[in-house]
Amino acid sequence: MTTLADIPRHHRVILCHFDDYSHALVFPRWAHGMLWPQALPEGAQALSSPPEPQPAAIDSATLIAAVLQGSDLNPDDIEEVTAFQPWFQTPDGPLRVHLLRFTTPDAPKPVIAAMGGSFKALSELRGGNMAELLLLREAFGLVAGG
Repeated sequence: MTTLADIPRHHRVILCHFDDYSHALVFPRWAHGMLWPQALPEGAQALSSPPEPQPAAIDSATLIAAVLQGSDLNPDDIEEVTAFQPWFQTPDGPLRVHLLRFTTPDAPKPVIAAMGGSFKALSELRGGNMAELLLLREAFGLVAGG
């Protein structure tokens, strides 16, 4: 099982908020890109299927605790979208990208701003890292599409 210290090495997170009323889906953008806590490593290559056996397994509660560490976010306000399971091969081994969705009526803009990010619609993220944009497009399809 992965520990909190292993998370930056083998895991990345996409955070999002979907407004059920307006159907707006927004993602935090950080100075380094769209993934938390850091961008994909240099040379990361998408895998067409998860490696077998799947290394660096982590449960949703541990992942959410790691993301929330040092923030004012409430773990009860976030859920993992488990259908989202992209994997990458990196120089340090396989890396999984997770999708976490805020379940609050409004996006927690002040808390994300305090963490160094700002919420943006997918259309406002043009010009970012192509691999990350493709991940966001997949996330958009899962969350907004159904």
